[in-house]
Amino acid sequence: MNTSNVLDFADFQRRCGQLSVRQACLPAGIDPIDQAELDRLVRRRRRLDAGQALYRAGDAMSAVHVARCGTFKAVVPSAQGEATVVAFHLPGELIGLDGLGAGRHRCDAIALEPADVCELPYEALAEAAARLPKLRAQLHRVVGLGIARDMDHAALLMRRLAHERVAGFLDDLSRRYCALGAPPGGFRLPMARDEIAAYLGLTLESVSRSLTRLQEDGMLYVRGRRIEILDPPRLAAVAGSAA
Repeated sequence: MNTSNVLDFADFQRRCGQLSVRQACLPAGIDPIDQAELDRLVRRRRRLDAGQALYRAGDAMSAVHVARCGTFKAVVPSAQGEATVVAFHLPGELIGLDGLGAGRHRCDAIALEPADVCELPYEALAEAAARLPKLRAQLHRVVGLGIARDMDHAALLMRRLAHERVAGFLDDLSRRYCALGAPPGGFRLPMARDEIAAYLGLTLESVSRSLTRLQEDGMLYVRGRRIEILDPPRLAAVAGSAA
């Protein structure tokens, strides 16, 4: 296997950690003066250990967050003690928009690995967006992308075959990493297979069998958490995405 085009996630984290918040996905396209003002909105930067909560379901929403490095899972707890994984947030993506409607978070945001997070007070961000048209447009775009991703996830769960769900998950992750500037072709999964299973509504065994099937069909190379996508068009076709 050629590993030259497989994303070393640890290296990606180090590079991501060197970015200022103005280089994250939120402020793309705004001018330097507006970027500097956005940087001043950062109230604090937080370091979290793997397994630590950024916020919990029921907490008041006072800020949105951008992970400069580190990946998060969004988990909805249940009264029975079980938890459903409803989203994964990559470095550079906004975290915390689930609280926009009611003013309180509807899920727990849990770090999957050591993370460095920028916190932006929501009221200050909204006020800045009211004054800065390009920032306002970018905020709307980010919210829209989040809604579209939720719809895509719901559609994915309607797929009957487990390997189609897994293909869709990997295809989406690959596209998101590319959007963040990572080289195409491969990446290291920051989440465990049981967390993927919880996100896709599958068993752990079904996820493992699906990865094996996709590899045997020549679409992937899988080694532990390392994934290399060998045939992106075929993977996208199985996932039901546009190639």
